[in-house]
Amino acid sequence: MRFVDKFNIKDSIETSSGDYYFCSLEKLAESNPDIGIDKMPNAVKIMVESVIRNTSLDINENFDINKLKLWNDFDNSEEVPYFPSRVLLQDFTGVPTIVDLASMRDAMLTNNGDPSKVNPMVPVDLVIDHSVQVDYFGTKNAFMNNVNKEYERNNERYSLLKWAQNSFDNVKVVPPGAGIVHQVNLEFLSPVISVRNYDNISLVIPDTLIGTDSHTPMVSGLGVLAWGVGGIEAESVMVGQPVYMKIPSVIGVNLTGKLSAKATATDLVLSITQKLRSYGVVGKMVEFYGESLNSLSLPDRATISNMAPEYGATASLFPVDSKTLDYLELTGRTNDQINLIEQYSKSQGLFRSNQDTREYNSTITINLDEIEPSMAGPKRPQDKVKLSEVKSNFNTFLADTGQSIVNSNELDHGSVVIAAITSCTNTSNPDVMVGAGILARNAVRKGLNSRPWVKTSLAPGSQVVDDYLLKAGLIDPLEKLGFHIVGHGCTTCIGNSGPLPEKVSNKINDENLVTCAVLSGNRNFEARVHQQVKANYLASPILVVAYAIAGTLNINFDTDPIGIGQNGEEVFLEDIWPEKEEIHSIVNHSLNPSMFKDRYGKVFEGDDNWKDLSIPDGNIYKWDKSSTYIQPLSIFNDFKKELPEMPEINKARILAVLGDSITTDHISPAGNISKDSPASEFLEMNDISPIDFNTYGARRGNENILVRGTFANIRLRNLLTSDKEGGYTIHFPSNEVMSIYEASEKYKEDNTPLVIIAGDEYGSGSSRDWAAKGPYLLGVKLVIAKSFERIHRSNLIGMGILPVEFVNGEDFNLLKMNGDAILSIENIEDVKTPSSLFQMTVKNPDSKDIKKITLKSRIDTNAEVNYYVNGGLLQFVLRKLLND
Repeated sequence: MRFVDKFNIKDSIETSSGDYYFCSLEKLAESNPDIGIDKMPNAVKIMVESVIRNTSLDINENFDINKLKLWNDFDNSEEVPYFPSRVLLQDFTGVPTIVDLASMRDAMLTNNGDPSKVNPMVPVDLVIDHSVQVDYFGTKNAFMNNVNKEYERNNERYSLLKWAQNSFDNVKVVPPGAGIVHQVNLEFLSPVISVRNYDNISLVIPDTLIGTDSHTPMVSGLGVLAWGVGGIEAESVMVGQPVYMKIPSVIGVNLTGKLSAKATATDLVLSITQKLRSYGVVGKMVEFYGESLNSLSLPDRATISNMAPEYGATASLFPVDSKTLDYLELTGRTNDQINLIEQYSKSQGLFRSNQDTREYNSTITINLDEIEPSMAGPKRPQDKVKLSEVKSNFNTFLADTGQSIVNSNELDHGSVVIAAITSCTNTSNPDVMVGAGILARNAVRKGLNSRPWVKTSLAPGSQVVDDYLLKAGLIDPLEKLGFHIVGHGCTTCIGNSGPLPEKVSNKINDENLVTCAVLSGNRNFEARVHQQVKANYLASPILVVAYAIAGTLNINFDTDPIGIGQNGEEVFLEDIWPEKEEIHSIVNHSLNPSMFKDRYGKVFEGDDNWKDLSIPDGNIYKWDKSSTYIQPLSIFNDFKKELPEMPEINKARILAVLGDSITTDHISPAGNISKDSPASEFLEMNDISPIDFNTYGARRGNENILVRGTFANIRLRNLLTSDKEGGYTIHFPSNEVMSIYEASEKYKEDNTPLVIIAGDEYGSGSSRDWAAKGPYLLGVKLVIAKSFERIHRSNLIGMGILPVEFVNGEDFNLLKMNGDAILSIENIEDVKTPSSLFQMTVKNPDSKDIKKITLKSRIDTNAEVNYYVNGGLLQFVLRKLLND
């Protein structure tokens, strides 16, 4: 591939390691002043550089540069082809991604194509972090026991990933135990700026990233433009397709003031999440600027960027500045690399400056002086609660269930049964981790301990955390309170909290207790953390330790003692709270570059378990028909090179009517497989005992299980069966109540297309593409909602499911639709026009009454039209590869 300087923008920068060429935005501005480069937010500048560079490489052959003039007019802007330079995967999404690619190779072979064309053309990093579960806790052996159990459960899956590393180009796998994907990316994988070699030139380019995990924006704290996508979209980028998108609106967030002595980065991000979710940033990018950046460390910025999906933003970008460079030095990046990052960022106008000329679509100011210690819960991360009001907040929630607390000194309503220091959101931040260790040390000195019913765990997102806590002398007090290291992975944050102790579990079931989890994670949706825990609160690691000691949410730390000390005195939270000066002193003395270099120097080698994994030979995967973990994707079974006819949606039935804020956890749960569920029945039919069920997330490589797990969340509320919680529906016209999976099978017998109807924010939460694949395999052709979360809308189109929205504020209830209605789309061809309006007829079987309602297609771009008419994005890519 040759670089042709079509726009006369090639320039060079001098560094200590030599001269480098790059595509200069300053030169582009000189020759095209109307574009307004100097006014662009950094996110737009990075996208423009990608578009122009790839046009000069003849990838975007006929791109019209005049399209860029509309960058600040989102409503009228046009699609641009954007090529991310790297793809990031984790194993829950990585396994189905590799299964898809292996299945595409099979389909290429079947259709007389070249299977080697199905191959990543950009670097792909896959970090195995989502599978470790907290089976063992509270002992020094917990870590090794959990690692051994992890390999025992996931041998097949890990063998597939190891095969992929050997069989696909540009794929690197970080074996289990190294850490959490986004923390590893922040501390090690991201180059920030890289050098890409072409046939006639080497160019410096920014690290631009998409990842199959919604928290991919965490690395944007480093100034790297990154966002989460579904696995389907990631696969298309891997094989050389661009992301077609309008240049997004960018919201400027002006951070003023400074955090108080007791406020943490966790408190700040929970406040930002609440404010931005309320402000409305869904489908937009966010850039942070302002005086407060002087006082926010790089880990603070990463914590803020991490929760972009919780506040609804596509991406959340900080500028590169001296704090960025200091962090890169701390984490072991070379001096040459840091110098290159500084020179490139300054040359491109990406380095933070006091003379800021950027213009945003709108701005919002957040004053750090106003941030107080806080938590978020009991069901959504945007529901921030001041620490002083958590007790009353929970009691209000409890009252809604008709219960009340009897005794907070025993296992009762409100008891904290899980206290987990977990998630890259917070374990990447040394200040809050050291703060948790200091509070534990102070508590132990006072003679305090965790309550016996609390399951405690510490799961750092990086092995470096172990090292600096050990050097600071804080591992021992944490262990004395039960916070032993249980693994280096996502654990409780994604629902891998493991079983509760039998006595605790039995009492919860026997007395129908409303118990609680306090975790330093980023999500607390219903039934996500643990199926027996109904109230989940997000908090800093410091507060996680505090609530393990208190053992209940029925406490106001301002007025109630956290416990009784060894001398019989009342001890309050303020008595053991860590001082910021001590936190900073310990971090400065306990953390150094050699820790990062030592831990990441051999990160790709893995432990003996990984080295001993056997893998199949060859570039065509050898499927084991008896496997309950790995099976080929069936969507290619009847694949043809020719374009299929437009799918009609006639005489469709409603499979489910759902409310607002239906998450991808509701649609496709990742946690434990419940007994008596369709998935458990399938596993038992295949001689798998319940103890070996593993989780839905771990079995995403087998569609037979995941289709049965679709809409199987035990907290799902289908309004068709409002008196029955879980994955149930009414089958029409039989009027029988049955599982959603069973109903879908009955509908398939007479080829009845299916429809899902929902409220606002349908598909929020994780980026999992199985929340679209599962409905597709159930036979869902249409999803009607009041609004969609960005990634899920894209995933639905990627699977050939039509997402549409009610118009004029209408919904299922206002339109007085019946659950047994028969639905038909009249003018399906209109979908070929992005964002088109069309008519749907609604016929009630018991009457001759036929309504017509107007719906708006949420196929928003011409590229998405192509995906839909091809039957899905993977089919589009496969046809393109076959026909090239």
